[in-house]
Amino acid sequence: MSEGIADKIYAAFNELSQRNTRPRQLIAEHLIKLALAGSDFTTDDLWQTLRQEDPRIGRATVFRSVEKLVDVGLLNRIEFADGSHHYRVCGGSHHHHHLTCSQCHRVVEVDLCLSPEQIATISNQTDFAIEGHTLTFFGRCKECQLN
Repeated sequence: MSEGIADKIYAAFNELSQRNTRPRQLIAEHLIKLALAGSDFTTDDLWQTLRQEDPRIGRATVFRSVEKLVDVGLLNRIEFADGSHHYRVCGGSHHHHHLTCSQCHRVVEVDLCLSPEQIATISNQTDFAIEGHTLTFFGRCKECQLN
């Protein structure tokens, strides 16, 4: 899996005319680790972690790289009920959505979606040509329900 994600990340940087610089290599390496662990992150946490390896890495470089990887579908931006968000390496895998805990910010991938008929109904009712969608469920995970 890590080779596939690395290839996709490097290909995305190349596609976006991004040179394969040391900072981008560090970003890719760390994103691979996060993908293997199934972990999500904030851009600020990613930047702080990368600064431990390279104190000169720019905050703007990390933030721009993350946004570009979101734009090409390698990272998902996950919204929380409180308005904050994290990112997760989903790598353009199958279409899915997320369930987020409103208390501890745990993220779970959900393989359920609106049916094509439901999307068509929304499109017809609103007179929109729907090009895509995201769906995030909010709630409290089992551990947070007990606390």
